[in-house]
Amino acid sequence: QVQLVESGGGLVQAGGSLRLSCAASGRQIRNHIMGWFRQAPGKKREFVAAIHWSGATTHYADSVKGRFTMSRDTAKNTVSLQMNSLKPEDTAVYYCAVDLDGDYISVQTADFDSWGQGTQVTVSS
Repeated sequence: QVQLVESGGGLVQAGGSLRLSCAASGRQIRNHIMGWFRQAPGKKREFVAAIHWSGATTHYADSVKGRFTMSRDTAKNTVSLQMNSLKPEDTAVYYCAVDLDGDYISVQTADFDSWGQGTQVTVSS
């Protein structure tokens, strides 16, 4: 069993930055693919970014590429999402997730096994 707790959400003006963090317990993130997803009101949960268990590869949704950066700290067992140049369309609840048995990064929510409770990000225009 793994527990994930997100933090760092908030309200920011368009063009601003936020940094989300996800603290994991119960499993070592170095052994698993970690991902960030988001869900806006009335929309399906969508992939944002993921990092491979090797730490060698990160993958981003086209909508955030060049603006968001995902990283991990294996010593602290945390992953982060640095979000720059935020846009109103980035407004959503952001979720951290773990794929416990994947070897390759997936963008599908069904492939991720455990989820955090989410943190709200609101970008005003």
